[in-house]
Amino acid sequence: MTTLIDRFYRPAALLPARSQRDSETVQFAKAALEAGKKEGLQLAVRARYIALAVIACLLMAINPAWEQLYYVALLGVFALIGWAQVRVGRVGVSRAELALLFCDLALLTVVIVVPNPFGTTHWPVAMQYHFGNFIYFFVLLSGATLAYSWRTVIAVGTWTSALWVIGMAWVWWQPDRDPALTARIAEVVGSDHRLLALISPNAIGFGIRIQEIVVFVIVAVTLAIAVSRSNDLLIRHAAVERERGNLARYFSPNVVTELSKHDEPLKQVRTQDVAVLFVDIVGFTAFADVRAPEDVVRTLREFHGLMEQEVFRHEGTLDKYLGDGLMATFGTPFAGPRDAGNALCCAQAMIAAAEAWNARRTASGEPAMRVSFGLHYGPVVLGDIGHTCLEFAVIGATVNAASRLEALTRTLDCALVASNDLVSRARLELGSTAQTFAPLIAMDPQAIRGLERPIAIWAQPRATS
Repeated sequence: MTTLIDRFYRPAALLPARSQRDSETVQFAKAALEAGKKEGLQLAVRARYIALAVIACLLMAINPAWEQLYYVALLGVFALIGWAQVRVGRVGVSRAELALLFCDLALLTVVIVVPNPFGTTHWPVAMQYHFGNFIYFFVLLSGATLAYSWRTVIAVGTWTSALWVIGMAWVWWQPDRDPALTARIAEVVGSDHRLLALISPNAIGFGIRIQEIVVFVIVAVTLAIAVSRSNDLLIRHAAVERERGNLARYFSPNVVTELSKHDEPLKQVRTQDVAVLFVDIVGFTAFADVRAPEDVVRTLREFHGLMEQEVFRHEGTLDKYLGDGLMATFGTPFAGPRDAGNALCCAQAMIAAAEAWNARRTASGEPAMRVSFGLHYGPVVLGDIGHTCLEFAVIGATVNAASRLEALTRTLDCALVASNDLVSRARLELGSTAQTFAPLIAMDPQAIRGLERPIAIWAQPRATS
C-alpha cells in the first residue's frame, strides 16, 4: 500500500495545471487505502484467531499430552502479536508493525526448530525437521496478504527464508544427543546412504529444506502480485467513487446513476433543447457591504443550500454558482420528458422556499431577501470546454436569454419571468390545467438583447407580505 501512495506523490508525474486535481486524487486514494488497511488487519486478526484455535485443537488431538500445553501457550503469544498488529497498523512505513511481523516469523522459527523444553523425549535436534512443521509459515503468509502491501508480502518470504537458513545452521552445529541411536540406525541401514539421510535422527535434509524455501518464495511472490493487483483495483474503485461524488455535486441522484452507465457522455459535444433557470438575490451587494464576512458567507450558504435542494429534487443540474445566485439546467446531460415543466415547478418551489427562509430571517431580526428568477427554453450547445482542466458547459443564446429574463424581474417588479417558449413547452408536458400555471400572468412581448425579435413572456408576482 505504501508503494501505491508513493505513485501519487511522484513530483515528476504531476503537471502544474493538474496539481489540485491530483492532490484530491491522492487524498481519496489515501483514504481508500487507510480504510482497506484497517479492514484487512481486522480480517487478518480474526482469521488468525480462528486458525490458532484450530491448530490448538489439532495439536491436542494428534498428541494428547501435557507437554503440548507449551505449544498452546505459544499460540496465545501469536494471538497477542496479532492484536498488537491491529493496534499499531497504519498505511505507510511502520517500524513497529514490521517489528511485530518479524517477531511472528522469528517465534515460529524457534517453535519449529527448537525442541519442546518440557518434552519427555531427548531426540537429536534435527528430528524437529522430520515433523513437517514448515507448512505453518504459510498460515502467517496468508494473513499478511489480507492487510499488507506487496512489498511486505515479499519481505515475509525473504525473512522466512533467512530465518529458516539460520535455523538450519543452528541445528547443524548442535551435538548428537543420542549417538548410540544414530549408530544402531546406521548399522541397520548398512551402505544405503540415501536411506540413512532420510531416517537418521541427525539428518537435516538440506535438499528438502531448500525446496521448502524455494516453494515458499514462489508462493510469496505470486501472492504479492495478487495483492498489488488488488490494491490497484482499490485505487480505481476509489477514483470511481470520487468521480461519482463529484457528479453528485452538480447533478441530481437519478442523473448520476444514468451517467455511471455511460462511457464519457459529457464529452459528446451536441445541441439539444434545454430549460435554463437563473436565480439571483436582488440587492445582495449592498447587503454584503455592511455585514461581516462571516455573516455574508453564512447567508449565502443557507440560500444556496435551499436552492440546490430544489434543483436536485426536480431532476435538474446545478450548472454553477454565480456569487449570490446560481444557474441550473433541466434536460442536461440527457433530455427528459418534463424538462420545461420541472424547471417551472422548481422555480416555484424555490420561491416558496425563499419565502419560508425570509420568514425565519424576519423572526430572528434579520432583513428579508428579494429573490428573482428567469426561465427560458430552447437549443443550447453541450460539451466539455477547456484544454487541461475540463468543465461541462451549457452555452448559447438560450442561456443568455434566461439570464436577461431574470434581470427583467427588476423592471416588472415581479418574482419570476418565464419565456412563452418555456411555458408552452411546460403546458405540453404537464397539461394546460396544471395548477403550476395559475400564478402566471401573460405580459407584453419584450425585446431581449441577443434575440432577433421580442418574445412573449409570463410573470409571477411577488407574494404580498
